[in-house]
Amino acid sequence: MTRKYQQRGYQEDDREREPAPRKEQSREHGPRRRYGPREPRAVNMPSFHEVSKCSRCGRQIDTPAGMNDICPGCGSDIHACAQCAWFDTSSRFECGQPIPARVGSKQSRNTCTFFEVRVTVERQTHSSVGPRTARQAFDDLFK
Repeated sequence: MTRKYQQRGYQEDDREREPAPRKEQSREHGPRRRYGPREPRAVNMPSFHEVSKCSRCGRQIDTPAGMNDICPGCGSDIHACAQCAWFDTSSRFECGQPIPARVGSKQSRNTCTFFEVRVTVERQTHSSVGPRTARQAFDDLFK
């Protein structure tokens, strides 16, 4: 069969192609080598934990939120839309769940059945306690 074009690869038939010679690879017998870390984490590596914080003052809320709970820092209601995990200002009625009507005040207590406390993941570090006041930190710079 004659080719219209002399370049190799253009409309070649499989019969004309010669298989490339295979290299013999020496493979060790036994279990496959695992990739990834094999040793435990170093002690000073940061870990992560889940926390709930007040949407007004930012104070950490330790207990699960009940219907009548208030923030110990600022006194705002915990069972409110602003504290909810489904609160989304870009959604319909500012809620990620299908609610029938808009809740009036997002900061005050409500009886929503979809309520879940907003939980965030934070890095937990083991750092030493810092200076007590800003003045003491400033004075420590010149010692």
